[in-house]
Amino acid sequence: MTVPSYHSILKQYFGFDEFRGIQLEIIESIGAGNDTLGLMPTGGGKSITFQVPALAKDGLCLVISPLIALMKDQVEHLRRKGIKATAVYSGMTHDEVIIALENCIFGNYKFLYISPERIGSELFQAKLRKMHISFITVDEAHCISQWGYDFRPAYTEIAAIRRMLPEAPVLALTATATPEVVKDIQRQLLFKKENVRSMSFERKNLIYSVQHIDTDKELTIHELLQRIDGTAIVYTRSRQGTHEISSYLCGQGISATYYHAGLTNQEKNERSTAWQKGDIRVMVATNAFGMGIDKPDVRLVVHSDVPDSPEAYFQEAGRAGRDGQTAHAVLLYNDRSATTLRRRIDDTFPPEDYVRQVYEDACCFLQMAMGDGNGVTREFDLDAFCKAFRHFPVRAYNALTLLSRAGYIEWADAEDNQSRVMFICNREELYSFHLPPSDERLLNHLLRTCTGIFSDFVYIDENNIAHALGTDETTVSEGLIDLSRRHVIRFVPRKFIPYLTFRQSRIERDDIVLPPSVYTDRKRELTNRVQTMIGYISTHECHSRYLLRYFGEEKVKDCGLCDNCKGRPILPTLDDNIVRKRILDFTAQKKPASLLEYHFNDIPDSVTGRILHQLLEEELIHLKKEN
Repeated sequence: MTVPSYHSILKQYFGFDEFRGIQLEIIESIGAGNDTLGLMPTGGGKSITFQVPALAKDGLCLVISPLIALMKDQVEHLRRKGIKATAVYSGMTHDEVIIALENCIFGNYKFLYISPERIGSELFQAKLRKMHISFITVDEAHCISQWGYDFRPAYTEIAAIRRMLPEAPVLALTATATPEVVKDIQRQLLFKKENVRSMSFERKNLIYSVQHIDTDKELTIHELLQRIDGTAIVYTRSRQGTHEISSYLCGQGISATYYHAGLTNQEKNERSTAWQKGDIRVMVATNAFGMGIDKPDVRLVVHSDVPDSPEAYFQEAGRAGRDGQTAHAVLLYNDRSATTLRRRIDDTFPPEDYVRQVYEDACCFLQMAMGDGNGVTREFDLDAFCKAFRHFPVRAYNALTLLSRAGYIEWADAEDNQSRVMFICNREELYSFHLPPSDERLLNHLLRTCTGIFSDFVYIDENNIAHALGTDETTVSEGLIDLSRRHVIRFVPRKFIPYLTFRQSRIERDDIVLPPSVYTDRKRELTNRVQTMIGYISTHECHSRYLLRYFGEEKVKDCGLCDNCKGRPILPTLDDNIVRKRILDFTAQKKPASLLEYHFNDIPDSVTGRILHQLLEEELIHLKKEN
């Protein structure tokens, strides 16, 4: 049988004529059976590097990823191309997991996506032994290193799979890794020999700048959007902040929406789609937005709060200018930013005794008796839990995360639970059902649009179906329930309550141990990262060079474009109307101010003076005797 070339697969399934950057170099390395670590910046096209060689080889590609939402997106993306793919993750029922794994044994599937927490289960390992694995892909591979910024203990189980499948090579992929992490990834994944394929993280078209703000964030962001045309992302720490900034921008005539983890799947899909299509200019979001988003023409990324780590900032800022055209990454800070960053260390790593208390309270909340619970999954409403036991949500969330990383529990946010359906009859049996016309239309829509629905669960969005059928979401949901009652389909409605799974039986609170790799070492690493970000906002060094040196690139030159290289703000000149508004907003506070003291760091004094004289002549402001 003739094996298709990598280029023909790229063209046939993905529509591209040529590979980008080091994609082909990585593909040829893993295709030849070599353990490979690929270092590619955000937007470098990581998925192509394992999807193309997997389609060229016999067998199943096992993809390990911590991002459930991204797993779902990639599975759906592959299915739309006629490629058999499935995923196993927390929140699925036992029967759903069995069906997915059996399909990978007998159904000629090409991709199985799995969360790292599933690796250690006996069921998965038993089924894995019966699968023909072509190679293993480890996405977000920095998570395996305790020196990585998002270490996950479950990743260390991958070594056990490697021992089970000694002939299957491994492809590790990450967009952010320091030299120490690069070495640790290869050691943890049992590389047969060192093999790193990397491209520089330098983004020559991306102009970094840091701006100190004394005035309202919203006003500064509005000014940036006035000066820089095109699509933009504004990142902020809080969900409330996304509401406030997007509302302000809309009030100023700029089309904007907001995005955070608390939205329903329908709301997320609608807003993300509108932004990607260009119907909305600005996405104001928490860090929940961005993974899997590949919009090439983003001209501006603004951080209204300083991120916790250079890795997070580099990834999020890197979503600007993926088309190679000039783009801006602007970080805003104020006099409180450094203090706020340091406080996050304590919030992320609350006292160990507090973590033990959260474990005890969670067991009581779920009525889990001592010695019971191993493998038990329960709905877990974090808000209700915090109210019942008087915990602050942020600290409780991080305590649960630490307990999860230490192996005591596993919990999934509500966003992981999308509706899904599967036919439980064959095509011939469908004709024996006497269905009302509305159910028949719904059935035909599912048959037309859902690939693999007879053999596996398929994720659906009731709102999208309603739009396609010219009806409403309630009618679609009622139709799905009716088809389920008639035993035509199995329908699992979405839920907006998280799940918590006990990975071992309940133990005494004082027996909870947080290993150094989960707590002490991680807290020290976070402290180092926070100090690096504090250094970033205060340095006089080239901002691009500062970031690249953190990732081990010592020989790079100054970018010549950032604010520090230019020795002044590098953004385009402000429109006179914006300067007028800033001055009028300032004077509206009715606080006497010296014109000699009043200035903005990002506006030349000559411009400020000229606009002040215009406003004086128009009698919109008045000059007091003391100037």
